[in-house]
Amino acid sequence: MPRRHIRVTGAPEAPLRAALTALRTELGVPESFPPDVLAEAEQSAKAPALPAEDATGIPFFTVDPPSATDLDQALHLSRQGTGYRVRYAIADVAAFVVPGGGLDAEAHRRVTTLYFPDEKVPLHPEPLSEGAASLLPDQVRPTVLWTIDLDAEGRILAVYVRRALVRSRAKLDYAGVQRQIDDGTAEEPLALLKEIGRLREQLELDRGGISLNVPEQEITERDHTYELGYRAPLPAEGWNAQLSLLTGMAAADLMLAHGTGVLRTLPAAPDGAVGRLRRTAHALHIDWPHHVSYAQLIRSLDPHRPDQAAFLQECTTLLRGAGYTVFRDGKLPDITTHSAVAAPYTHCTAPLRRLADRYASELCLAASADDTPPDWVLAALDALPGEMTDGSRRAADVERACVDIVEAALLRDRVGEDFDACVVDVEERNPTVGTVQLESPAVVARVEGGTTPLPLGERLRVRLTQADPGAAKVRFAPA
Repeated sequence: MPRRHIRVTGAPEAPLRAALTALRTELGVPESFPPDVLAEAEQSAKAPALPAEDATGIPFFTVDPPSATDLDQALHLSRQGTGYRVRYAIADVAAFVVPGGGLDAEAHRRVTTLYFPDEKVPLHPEPLSEGAASLLPDQVRPTVLWTIDLDAEGRILAVYVRRALVRSRAKLDYAGVQRQIDDGTAEEPLALLKEIGRLREQLELDRGGISLNVPEQEITERDHTYELGYRAPLPAEGWNAQLSLLTGMAAADLMLAHGTGVLRTLPAAPDGAVGRLRRTAHALHIDWPHHVSYAQLIRSLDPHRPDQAAFLQECTTLLRGAGYTVFRDGKLPDITTHSAVAAPYTHCTAPLRRLADRYASELCLAASADDTPPDWVLAALDALPGEMTDGSRRAADVERACVDIVEAALLRDRVGEDFDACVVDVEERNPTVGTVQLESPAVVARVEGGTTPLPLGERLRVRLTQADPGAAKVRFAPA
């Protein structure tokens, strides 16, 4: 999960966007696909491997941001006895990518789609990711189709996975979905998103899991200055995320039962990381009594409030340390759970944007059919965690650099001003150097230049000494 979602508008020659362009060059991010890979993608887009089963009669729909065109999932919800049936169709990338081909090799090189505030660098060429493999409306597409039956409380009763052709009937966006559900005009397959989503949220609460409603941080340029704003997630986004989470949990259980698979695992957070969050909460004047657990606090926060939105951004630091764990031949790993999910879990719902998901789909198809996974999956399995770790690290480097650039752009015209802040970290060997978090705007940056040790966990008046988007640096000194 990204620590911050950031979108930037403005002309390409604007200072902030120019700095982002320079960052892509500095990090060696590929701006285009090799000609042979593009040619293979265009060819496979015309002749994918199609499944025999036809599920195009089911009125699927997608729910994504309005501008999204790389649509990984489509869903259909219905009642089933006293419970529910969730049909969840995932783009079948393996229908287009030949194992060992140039397209496959390029995907292993890129590993993930990289998101910059002004554009994205896709995992697969656009003829696939935003064309033939994307679950766009009124188009017949090959998918990995999950059917998950739930009881009246939203607990899993049965899971079945197979390949099938589907056709989405509508491309919906979160705001429109929320509006239809709130005003009562949503038809049952859509209205059930709230009903099932809230049941799954309650089950998450019961098992001790945590979902972060991380706001989107948006920087807009006006009159040669930048303004910072937050967009809090809608409830419909959380309900939709619960269906993806449900599928990832069902996939993990399938693979564990079958004895071969790849999990997304996360050990429990160390006490030091939670302690740092407590200092951040203090910096933002968020009351966190010692008898209140982290999970309880998260659920009490309002992402519409800037101080609590900033704290939610920082809470994603506890997700660092997540990795991919491979197992085979019935030899299960020591850690099979994801501590934030509080259950076994895997990534499987975003194969257009994440390499591991294509392999998870194949493993689940084999497990559901009680069959052996394809040789090409087994051959690549052991190397997959390392590839995903490298790709995730690259994505984190991009994200961290983008945050630095955006924060520098936000403050570039305020050098010399004083701000209220709190010291959230101090260097052990040099206690005059550390990290402060501003109360407003929600910026975290280095503080140095003082002559006395910084007061860890205490408020401090600081002066902005540097804010350079080109160098991606923000620096403060004690005022």
